[in-house]
Amino acid sequence: MSPETALNELRMGLELAVLVGGPLLLVVLVVGVVVGLVQAATQINEPTVAFIAKAVAMALALAAMGSFLLGQLVEFTIALFQRIPQLVG
Repeated sequence: MSPETALNELRMGLELAVLVGGPLLLVVLVVGVVVGLVQAATQINEPTVAFIAKAVAMALALAAMGSFLLGQLVEFTIALFQRIPQLVG
């Protein structure tokens, strides 16, 4: 396998990681900022409030987008397994 091929496979894997993890991290980030602003405005400094809100948001995001994200992972894995003979040979 040439260095260009290895870098291309690595790039595709990183793109998939961003595609799968990005939306979930973005949801948690937005919820964290909103909860932080509410906590700062109301002076309620309870860490469990932020944790519960982030956990619920993550669960809702996974429920809404989980099948799409899993489909992307499965497609990438199948394509990678199909490319193995070309990568090795």
